[in-house]
Amino acid sequence: MNFKYTTNWCIVTGAPSSGKTSVINELARRGHKTENEVARELIELGLSKGKSLEDIRREAATLQRGILEVALAREMALDPNDLVFMDRGLPDSIVYFKLAGLDGLEARASSMLFRYRAVFIFDRLPLEKDAVRSEDDPLAEKIDRMLEEEYSSLGY
Repeated sequence: MNFKYTTNWCIVTGAPSSGKTSVINELARRGHKTENEVARELIELGLSKGKSLEDIRREAATLQRGILEVALAREMALDPNDLVFMDRGLPDSIVYFKLAGLDGLEARASSMLFRYRAVFIFDRLPLEKDAVRSEDDPLAEKIDRMLEEEYSSLGY
């Protein structure tokens, strides 16, 4: 694999409700530099503007393109030498593009920019619904499997 930049960043990823955000929050509490999940932030922003979760999810293609755009801009602004723990990485977008019925090539090209120091794919835990999570168990299982396949195909 030919990545444009080698980084010192660590990705924490996995299926919905696998504990990613809890771990990221704890790492931040302990003084580590962290980046929150873009999808959660964009969904919460939409909810704060009066949209329903169903409305936001119905516009899946627009949402996924927005997530990739914001995530890419965030990573471009980071120093590759800094140790940063991120709640999801660019390759997550490949999976979510496919689930939204989009071609994953744009997300895959973005995923080739940065080589992460480490990727931690968390095991699934019992699915807990919250204000921004709409997946069910079969979809969470599919996401888990797809994440492992995509990160593995990129050499992680």
